[in-house]
Amino acid sequence: MPKIGIIGGSGLYSMPGFTAENEVAMETPFGMPSDNYIVGQLEGHEVAFLARHGRGHRISPSELNFRANIYGMKAMGVERIISLSAVGSLKEEHRPLDFVIPDQFVDRTRGRISTFFGEGLVAHVSFADPVCPQLSLTVEAACQAAGVTVKRGGTYLCMEGPMFSTKAESNLYRSWGMDVIGMTNLQEAKLAREAEICYVTVAMVTDYDCWHADHEAVEVTDIIRVLMQNAANACSVVAEAVKGMPADRICKCGSALQHALITDKKLVPEKTVKKLEPIVGKYFV
Repeated sequence: MPKIGIIGGSGLYSMPGFTAENEVAMETPFGMPSDNYIVGQLEGHEVAFLARHGRGHRISPSELNFRANIYGMKAMGVERIISLSAVGSLKEEHRPLDFVIPDQFVDRTRGRISTFFGEGLVAHVSFADPVCPQLSLTVEAACQAAGVTVKRGGTYLCMEGPMFSTKAESNLYRSWGMDVIGMTNLQEAKLAREAEICYVTVAMVTDYDCWHADHEAVEVTDIIRVLMQNAANACSVVAEAVKGMPADRICKCGSALQHALITDKKLVPEKTVKKLEPIVGKYFV
């Protein structure tokens, strides 16, 4: 069973270097994930890869079934997720081809489902620090080993999309001190925490958002070129991260639900416990 999960974002629909590849189709209680999971060996570890938008980029950010994607990882036994995401930069210092490992998120989405809970089971999970610190350090070291310019720390603003920001919005987010802007990773981070999976975002800068004076001079071909180079760099970073992955989890991610389940266990519907068995089963034995 794979212990490490990789979620590939825009421009990253496969993971070179896999051996003994096997496609795993899965239907979850929350519907179908974005694509089949590709399970194989990478740097001596069993790894599961998922193309967030589906191979061929078929699914818009607002259409993503985040619950199915994370539930599928949990059901396979994944304990750590490295999530790769193309982003725009909101600071001059984060240049195209740089990678940022944010440690905070701000939510500007509307109405997305960001929890597994409900249907008779209430849980309030701590999310003050939404990124696994151990996994963040591992990925930072992997970026350095791969020769990729990286900054650990900063805030990822998650917007609804699929349209990009207005200049007024972009400058507002800059005034808040945001570092990068994307459309996908906050919901993944929330659901991974509920599922007690370590989670880290690798935000791959493709361009400056529309606030930048030189933004309008950027051609689409330039952005595509950066996207492809980021994908190649991401593959190197993932390989280094998997190779250097610590054997044991020393963070608190694996016990996030320990004090978060509020409902009296005797009152939780059996069908809800069964539906969430991979996530809450150990607390209902």
